Amino acid sequence: MKAKLARVAFLAASVTASLSAPATGQDWPHWRGPHFDGSAEASGLPTDFDAEERVVWAVELAGPGAATPIIVGEHVFCTAIEPEKGLLLAMCFDRRRGKALWKEAAGSNYQPGGGRGSQTLLHDRSNYASPSAVADEERVVFTFGNGDMVAFDHGGELLWRRNLQADYGDFSLQWTFSASPTLYEGKLFLPVLQRDQPANGLGRSGAESFLLAIDPASGETLYRHIRPSPAQVESLESYATMIPYVGPQGRKELLVVGGDVLTGHDPATGKELWRWGGWNAGHRQRSWRMVPSPVIGKGVALVSAPKGAPVYAVSLDRSGGLGESAVRWKSSGRRTPVTSDVPTPLYYEGHFFVLSDLRGSLSRLDPGSGSIEWSTKMPGQADWRASPTGADGKIWCINHTGLVVVVDAESGGILAEVEMAKDSGRIRASIAVAHGRLFLRTDRSLYCIGR
Repeated sequence: MKAKLARVAFLAASVTASLSAPATGQDWPHWRGPHFDGSAEASGLPTDFDAEERVVWAVELAGPGAATPIIVGEHVFCTAIEPEKGLLLAMCFDRRRGKALWKEAAGSNYQPGGGRGSQTLLHDRSNYASPSAVADEERVVFTFGNGDMVAFDHGGELLWRRNLQADYGDFSLQWTFSASPTLYEGKLFLPVLQRDQPANGLGRSGAESFLLAIDPASGETLYRHIRPSPAQVESLESYATMIPYVGPQGRKELLVVGGDVLTGHDPATGKELWRWGGWNAGHRQRSWRMVPSPVIGKGVALVSAPKGAPVYAVSLDRSGGLGESAVRWKSSGRRTPVTSDVPTPLYYEGHFFVLSDLRGSLSRLDPGSGSIEWSTKMPGQADWRASPTGADGKIWCINHTGLVVVVDAESGGILAEVEMAKDSGRIRASIAVAHGRLFLRTDRSLYCIGR
């Protein structure tokens, strides 16, 4: 189904241009930005804004979604669900003006258990528009929590579609599938880390966790690599995204966290290069699902263990099974602010920044030692579940109810508190920074903010 919004004029004027225009360092093509760490280069971003002031444009969305806006060239890509109509929406807006260029009902209406028809798109703690899209200069790929993957060119023409549950069996997950795809080295990567037994009556006994490499041009599977784990029950599940890393000797890896372990894989084959695990000793905790993705900085990968456990800095450029010697440092203290159950940490300007949803604090850490350089108590009463963004010497955070807090990256001082959506309650989309603008979504609106 196509909603042909400004379609004729757009196709005539800009399809060819969009396919040939290269992505730039000003884009935000991936959930964690151009560097896969939550940071972007920008200057002059305003802190004196609200839902009206400094708004370059704003558009109303058909429904909620937790996906971060993706910006490549002149286009902004976004997803949403329309619960009343049972639709999963893929949308494209003009970056400069906010004009709606196209909107597609992207979902296949796949229902776990082999059924077809209406599905529950909106859950208490998640929804099917949770994974972020990923884009390059040729195409954009949308992924949804029911396993749908749909690719379009920048003009909105369908390139391919598939459903991962239809291809590989129903997900065995307690919560909605939420990993975002990663485009790297000419391949599209997606992890499916799940328990080996049904969850909430869905899934199946003996389900395997695996990594997929997909041809972004055709949607065909290039390889499916089984990733075993000694974890139990819900601790087998992960909602994290794969993060690329290139070592000092040029070895390319994809980092995957979940199932009580952090692993590095060869992007060409999926082969496991190394493995470390230590936050769930003896795998006794059976409900330690993983949500935050790893973040890389200064030769270490920062891993946020679940439910109040420490964060660990794991040395990279190793091989085989890694022991405790691979741990450069870990946070400590029973009430340490340095822990995160949901938000993925940020690496920006040579420091790690950990936003703790459990402690309501933002902390800056030295990557070499893990020492806390400052820790700031975050205002407001709502949960902080969106991951922080670093740009223009500042850290940009948004909570469930749309309170945006801007923190000075050097001092930790709060520069601004902005209410963007008083009627929202489940905002989890991170703030994107591209082409000198802030791109921020609430449950019902998408904002472009700048001077």
